[in-house]
Amino acid sequence: MSERDGALSEAGPRWQPVAGEADLAPGGVMVVGAEGRSFALGRTAEGQWGAIDNVCTHDGGTLGEGELDDRCVECPRHGARFDLFSGQVKALPAVYPVNAYPVRVRDGIVEIDLGVGTRELEIGG
Repeated sequence: MSERDGALSEAGPRWQPVAGEADLAPGGVMVVGAEGRSFALGRTAEGQWGAIDNVCTHDGGTLGEGELDDRCVECPRHGARFDLFSGQVKALPAVYPVNAYPVRVRDGIVEIDLGVGTRELEIGG
């Protein structure tokens, strides 16, 4: 693992199964885990899958317990919104982004790529 531009870079894809395709209806978000980590897994109304860290950078709220509105996950605590595909903040009070992860579906199993580079999250602000 090496550090580049503040991000950690892994050796390549590391797909981990986290759910069944039927476990989440289009337009929903849920909490899933892999390798001791927690993620907010979402499926847009159009059927696109995305995943981000399951923690709001405003105050540590659980994003996977929020709602998915179009491409954004809304934190159930104070309404901060994060893009499901980039992790970028789309609405205050959060100011720091979360990590986003590629998602694929193979034979009805939803997998997250944990081999992507990630940044240490900043909470607060």
